[in-house]
Amino acid sequence: MGETGHIVVIGAGIVGTATACYLRRDGHEVTLIDPEPPGTMTSFGNAGAISSHACLPQTGPGLLLNAPHWLLDPLGPLFIRWRHLPEFLPWLIRFIQAGRPEPMRRQMDAMAALHRLALEAHLDLAAEAGITGLIRQNGTLTVYESTDSFRTAAAGRDSQRQRGFEVEELSGDELRQLEPGLAPIFPHAAFFPGGAHSIDPGALAAGLATAFIRGSGRVLAARVAGFDFDDNRPVAARTEAGAVAADGFVIAAGAWSAGLAEMLGEKVVLESERGYHLTLADPGIEIRRPISFHDRKFMATPMEMGLRLAGTAEFAGLEAPPNWKRIEPLRAHARKAFRGIHAEEGSCWMGNRPATPDSLPVLGASQLHRNVWYGFGHGHLGLTAGPISGRHIADLAAGRPPAIDLAPYRIDRF
Repeated sequence: MGETGHIVVIGAGIVGTATACYLRRDGHEVTLIDPEPPGTMTSFGNAGAISSHACLPQTGPGLLLNAPHWLLDPLGPLFIRWRHLPEFLPWLIRFIQAGRPEPMRRQMDAMAALHRLALEAHLDLAAEAGITGLIRQNGTLTVYESTDSFRTAAAGRDSQRQRGFEVEELSGDELRQLEPGLAPIFPHAAFFPGGAHSIDPGALAAGLATAFIRGSGRVLAARVAGFDFDDNRPVAARTEAGAVAADGFVIAAGAWSAGLAEMLGEKVVLESERGYHLTLADPGIEIRRPISFHDRKFMATPMEMGLRLAGTAEFAGLEAPPNWKRIEPLRAHARKAFRGIHAEEGSCWMGNRPATPDSLPVLGASQLHRNVWYGFGHGHLGLTAGPISGRHIADLAAGRPPAIDLAPYRIDRF
C-alpha cells in the first residue's frame, strides 16, 4: 500500500496477532477478526519452542523410509485416517517431491533465512507488550537413544552449522549434567544455545493482543464467510456480525487459511497436521529447557502450568473428532525418557497445524490482489516464526522491502 489505511487481519493466533501489532506500529487502523479469542487455538497448544535454528524440512529420505513402520506402530508418531486419504493424496505427492535433494537444499536456505531473526522479533514485541517474562532463553536440546541415530542425524546438524547456527554435540554424561531428570538411555545430544521457549504460548499470543487493543487496535469475534469486491478488488470481509470494509487484508488463519485464499481466487496446497499435547501439572521432575526426542518424535517443554509433552502428526482433515488414544504414546514415551515421572494425570489437547508440503509457510503478497497479504502454513514452527512473519507483512503493507527475499514462500509456488 505504501500509506496508512484500515487493514483487516483474519486469524488471532500468534501470526495474525503479531502482524496486527506491527501494522499498528506503522500507524494503520487494524481490525483483528477471529471467532475464537486470541491465542486460544493452535497458538495455545503448541510445544512452546522458539527454534531460531530450525532449517530442516519435515520431508526427506529418512522420513519416507520410516513412515510405513510408524503407521503400523500404535505408539508411532504418524497416523493417517484412511477415509481422508483421497483428499490428502495431492498434498502427499507434493510432500514426496519436496524430499528430493535440490528442493530440500532450497527449503533449508529459506527456512534459515526466515527463522534467523525469529527470536529478535519475539523479544521486540514482548518488550513492547510488557511480557518478556513469558520467554526463556535457556537453549534447546535434541537427544538420541543410540549412536546410530546420532550419526544418521549428523548431516542435519552440519546443514544447520553451514547456515550459521551454533550446535554443540554432547556426550551422555554432559547431557545429564544439563538435565539430570532424564533417564540414562541417551548416549548423545545436540544443544542449541540460541534456542528459547515460551512458558505459556497461549498467554504470549493473548498478551500481544492485549497490547494491540491498548494501542487502539480492534478485535472482532466473528467468522469470515466471504469478501465483497469492487472492480475485482476485495473491499470488505463479510462476517455474521456484518461487513467490515478495509483497504487491505491479511490472511493468517492457520489451517483454515486455504478456504479464505480460495474465496480470493487463489488456491494453495495446505493440510491440517493435527497435533496433540499432554500437560502434567505435577510431573515430579524438573527440566530447564525444551527437549526434542529424535527417535520418538516428541518434545517435552517446561511451562508455567506444568510439563508439556507434545507431538504426533495425524492427518484426518479439519472436521474429524479428536482421537484421544493419540495421547497414550506421549505418556508411554515420557515414562521411558524421564526418571520417576508422574504421568498418570494431565490435561489433554488437540489442535490443527497448518502444513504445506515443503515445510515453508505461505508468506507475502497475493499474486492477484495488491491489497492482500498471506501469513500461514508454518507447520510445527508457527510460534517460532509468527512475529518475524508479521514484521515482513507489515513491511510489504508499508511499501518497505522486507529483510529477506519472500519469493520462496509465494502462494503460487506449487
